[in-house]
Amino acid sequence: MPGDADFWFLPLGGTGEIGMNLNLYGHAGKWLMVDCGVTFDESLQAPYLNKATTPTNKHNVVAPDPTFIVEHKEHLAGLVVTHGHEDHIGAVAALWPRLRSPVYVTPFTAEILYRKLGQAGLLGKVPVHVVNPESQITIGPFLLKWLDITHSIPEPQALLITTSAGTVLHTADWKIDAQPITGKPFDANAYRALSEQNLLALIGDSTNALKPGFSISERICAEGLQTIIKQCPGRVVVSCFGSNIARLISIARIAQKTGRYLGLLGRSLENMLGVARKTGYWPDDLAIIDPQHLGYLPPSEVLVVATGSQGEPRAALNRLAIDGSPFFELSEGDTVIFSSIVIPGNEVAVQRLVEKLQNKKVTVVQSEDTEVPIHASGHPCAEELKLMYQWTQPSMAIPVHGEPEHLQAHAEIAQAMGVRRTYVGRNGDLYLLAPQPGIRRQRVHTGRIALAER
Repeated sequence: MPGDADFWFLPLGGTGEIGMNLNLYGHAGKWLMVDCGVTFDESLQAPYLNKATTPTNKHNVVAPDPTFIVEHKEHLAGLVVTHGHEDHIGAVAALWPRLRSPVYVTPFTAEILYRKLGQAGLLGKVPVHVVNPESQITIGPFLLKWLDITHSIPEPQALLITTSAGTVLHTADWKIDAQPITGKPFDANAYRALSEQNLLALIGDSTNALKPGFSISERICAEGLQTIIKQCPGRVVVSCFGSNIARLISIARIAQKTGRYLGLLGRSLENMLGVARKTGYWPDDLAIIDPQHLGYLPPSEVLVVATGSQGEPRAALNRLAIDGSPFFELSEGDTVIFSSIVIPGNEVAVQRLVEKLQNKKVTVVQSEDTEVPIHASGHPCAEELKLMYQWTQPSMAIPVHGEPEHLQAHAEIAQAMGVRRTYVGRNGDLYLLAPQPGIRRQRVHTGRIALAER
């Protein structure tokens, strides 16, 4: 266990892979958990093992193996969820009975969590503490300050974690967006001020470290979508990540401007809309119609957002592709727009879905094939990472939230910006932040466990 002079970082999920983030910080005999997420349609093996020789079994919902922290749960001070994406919050309800710790979330994320706890029969049983953005709270020996940041969901938060042994910045997922559709613009001054904190480390998002330049704003993405949609003669179906409230708001506004009615197909979209309405993030003037009405409208008046951008066989878009939707059938003259990227590993599933749609003579538009942007990533590209290091000036960089090549690229960016120490590791590696920086490889067994299907 960490002593009073120790400050440790231990990832159990999300380092060496994209998805199912679960991070632990250790100090003065206690642990703080940051995020507790899932991944979907994955095998029960680490993604960096030899897939040609390692047997696998596909499971619909997979979480990090929490055995280490379950065995030390009496030392777990609390669980903080940085935002409401499934790879950060999706395993809380399933794993909480084994953890039994208080949970800290912002108001929007709390509404997502309440729904998950209700489905698991745990509503009212889990001590959920709702923390307003930019608050400061002590959890055990850890002083936490929530910091506003921009991402692709309301109320994303970075965490400034201070102990008697030093301070670290845990960025979670972020990007620089000066023109977000929801929430406040990115505030660079808040991060410049951290250079005065003598940060031990920045522990941060590596997803787009291999991509040069800057990520585009959601507002620019909205303009690109409108350009394409206003040229479409028939029905338009847009598939995107269901948690992206900003994208849904943009599409709803496009429906108004192009004389179309907007419907949502997919449970996750309906749930997220309900959360956005309850927390005040959905504009009152943007109407959504009942999907049962879609089949009675002229095709030129129909705009639909559907789940299934990654080729998921049971999602709404695949049902439309095989004429399995109860609401309407796609036909020649209709357009399907993938306002998303293909997550690595989903290439075959997405291509099969595209072929089904093309066989129906439906026009398919994918983000990588358009001249105008129709998808905006929620993660920082190389120039954004450089700025973050220029502003915060940490003593060390620990790349997380990425596959091995992303982590390495992130480390090289940090080194180029003058960071003295960089540590590239994997789940189960113990990062020593203080008193003497270092890394101890594979000190804790990690893996993945299957959860109940969605």
